[in-house]
Amino acid sequence: MEELFVKTIIGQVRALDQFGTWTHKGDKELLSEKYVKTKEDLRSIPVIADIDEMQIKDIRLVYQAIALAFEMQTGVMCSVVMEMSHEGFGRAVVIADKIVITNKFFKDAHRYSFRTYEEFVDNGKKNA
Repeated sequence: MEELFVKTIIGQVRALDQFGTWTHKGDKELLSEKYVKTKEDLRSIPVIADIDEMQIKDIRLVYQAIALAFEMQTGVMCSVVMEMSHEGFGRAVVIADKIVITNKFFKDAHRYSFRTYEEFVDNGKKNA
């Protein structure tokens, strides 16, 4: 399942690369750049801040990848429902038929990240 999650999110991220900016970056490097932040990186982000649209789209990509991985594995169509306020409060839900695959609440989405690439992949694999 790990490979399936990584495959689906990489496919989506690369599909959004309109100008070929990430063409020369490896998959692990690209995902780490987008989703992995060290403690020092997080210290530079204010605790209270507005979330930008790109960050919301990056978070949505994770849940779309989980939904797509589930669809590919089971054949059951999934829906991603995500609502996010400008302050980073919100919710992301992946629904397949009558099953809720994942339900995540956010209180500071502008700080959404993982400490390591492996933690990011494990989280995606666990939810997919």
